[in-house]
Amino acid sequence: MYKKICSKYEPTKDNLIHILHEIQDTHPQHYISDEAVEEVSKYLNLPTNHIYGVLTFYSMYSTTPRGKNIIRLCESPPCYIKGSENILRKLKVLLGVETGETSKDGLFTLELSACLGVCGNAPVMMINEDVYGDLTEEKVEEIIEKYRRAQ
Repeated sequence: MYKKICSKYEPTKDNLIHILHEIQDTHPQHYISDEAVEEVSKYLNLPTNHIYGVLTFYSMYSTTPRGKNIIRLCESPPCYIKGSENILRKLKVLLGVETGETSKDGLFTLELSACLGVCGNAPVMMINEDVYGDLTEEKVEEIIEKYRRAQ
């Protein structure tokens, strides 16, 4: 799988970010494995420590398996002022996890984001590519339940 993804791109350092995104996006557990890093290293002729440097610098990458649904809660000042701290507490209870953890059923991973760019609808969270704004604890319960029913 990794060779196939790499082969879509010219073997230049400039394509590292694109390759890593595609690998993570296509992995069922939304992460970049050591095996993937080795394959990218060979393809781009880059040291693995350079690739790990990129992976650990950017918060959008994960080197550990994550849930089927990635929840990113915005913690920017507008979201914080509008109650994102209460939303975070509610998510932790609903999912039975702390920030950065994956629920026991493997459905959800809870992460924080510096800004999701939807400040007018604070507090805001994303689940995968879907954005949810004007959150309340009740609304969060409904959203999580919708995802659970869809599984």
